[in-house]
Amino acid sequence: MKILLLGKNGQLGWELQRSLAPLGEVIALDRNSQDFCGDLIRLEDLAATIRQIKPAIIVNAAAYTAVDKAESETELAQTINADAVAVLAQEAKLLDAWLVHFSTDYVFAGNGTRAWQETDKTGPLNI
Repeated sequence: MKILLLGKNGQLGWELQRSLAPLGEVIALDRNSQDFCGDLIRLEDLAATIRQIKPAIIVNAAAYTAVDKAESETELAQTINADAVAVLAQEAKLLDAWLVHFSTDYVFAGNGTRAWQETDKTGPLNI
């Protein structure tokens, strides 16, 4: 089984490379990868990479994580954290592949009284 891992050099991506290896062929990319595009700001190239690799599973461990800086780089944060994820979802659907996307509790307003669920209404306090 082919597994495409994006964000291979981040803290999570680094650990996922090791954890996913027993499950199949892991193709791990980051924004500087040469053979395939792992850069989440190059949306068309990212889609082409997914079509070329044809993974059974796409794992996205990449994100724009500089929370304070995102306020001044709103377009970049939007592209990486939303637009690229939409591309991943579209391509996964076309290939009938699974998409595993790691996010953060920062998408919620922070006023909850229980553990957040995927179906809870989002309400980020910043970009």
